[in-house]
Amino acid sequence: MKAIMSTLSSQPYKGTRDYYPADKHLQNYIFGVWRKVVESFGYEEYGAPLLEPIDVYAAKSGQELVNEQTYSFTDRGGRAVAIRPEMTPSISRMVAARRQELAYPARLYSIANFMRYERPQRGREREFWQLNVDLFGADSIQADTEIIMIADRILRELGANDGDFIIRLNNRHFIRYVTTQYLGLDEVQSQQLIKLFDRRNKITESDFDDQLNLIFEETGGDYITKVKALLDANSLEDLPDGLQQSEGLTSVRQILEVLAQQGINNVVFDPTLMRGLDYYTGTVFEVFDTHPDNNRSLFGGGRYDGLVGMFGAEPISAVGVAPGATMLENFLTVRGLNPAYTSSTDIYVVVIGEAEAKALTVANQLRDGGVNVELDVTMRKFDKQLKTALKKQVPYILFVGSKDNDEFTLKKVDDESEHRLSVDDILRQFAS
Repeated sequence: MKAIMSTLSSQPYKGTRDYYPADKHLQNYIFGVWRKVVESFGYEEYGAPLLEPIDVYAAKSGQELVNEQTYSFTDRGGRAVAIRPEMTPSISRMVAARRQELAYPARLYSIANFMRYERPQRGREREFWQLNVDLFGADSIQADTEIIMIADRILRELGANDGDFIIRLNNRHFIRYVTTQYLGLDEVQSQQLIKLFDRRNKITESDFDDQLNLIFEETGGDYITKVKALLDANSLEDLPDGLQQSEGLTSVRQILEVLAQQGINNVVFDPTLMRGLDYYTGTVFEVFDTHPDNNRSLFGGGRYDGLVGMFGAEPISAVGVAPGATMLENFLTVRGLNPAYTSSTDIYVVVIGEAEAKALTVANQLRDGGVNVELDVTMRKFDKQLKTALKKQVPYILFVGSKDNDEFTLKKVDDESEHRLSVDDILRQFAS
């Protein structure tokens, strides 16, 4: 009996996307801005494997990422591996491997795809593309400031204005001072409060208050009063006296001053900003969209000085940022900043009559001259070839007929103008 084959779904795996030409055009536009900005600061591109040993992430990224979000499996050699959910551990491993050979400060960047098993939602996918920018071997405030300046410049190169986004800034040293010195919490309570701070913008105010009360239900209301005083501070000057000289706050002040001197004034201190990953050690920051239809965190970064040392090399300081493409697509879309789609093909050659050989020769001559040419090879009727050229949004159409010798009709689609030109004429036009 003949087996009945089921129809395969045409939809991509849940949480992933198909990129058709128009989608890829927008993605490549974002990639191009990323490259332009980071290379203007002197960063060099690198690449890393798609698979890493699971231990690379288990050591420092946090158990939630490893246990709940990684695509992990055992390979045929019995090794526990994972599809990379982020790049920071990989580049830290790479720097550790060439610790003595690299020139410092080492400015490195990559544009790569990652996978995390999490619930797909607006701006968050299981497969996502991300820029990773990292500066190794500089522990100065200037290094932290440079990374934040890169984040700011990326959005401005995409067309953003001052009021379109805000950068929230904090320091992990300050948070540790808050939990251990200002509040005097034990390790368990400290971690509970830090995780609650990290969720503050993701839950309601009443839920936040309820969870805060649970943390301090056995230790009294004085702790809650102190936390509320911290949360009510709208600036560094509004912080309680007991926090004014805390570790980490000096760095925040200096970064704000340097950025203001460079005309970046949309940076604010946020005492509850945590950044969820465990490896951050100092400065942390996040960029937030201010548009009411997309009012959320776009991306962030910070300092992670301890990660390279975990790979057996001498420790080295590091600071980085990692914007994602999908988040920036949403940022552009709600503001109408998406670039118009343009075909990567310059000319579509329509063949008229028995002119296939001649059209192929002309197309190759144009390609040799650096022009992108699509040749219709279907031998369809003229009107169907023309319809295809228009549907593909190719800006120029070249008509090659059996009676043409040295000159051909070149049509510019947007204004419908036509000119009889030789191949050399066309090449000169595209070279100008």
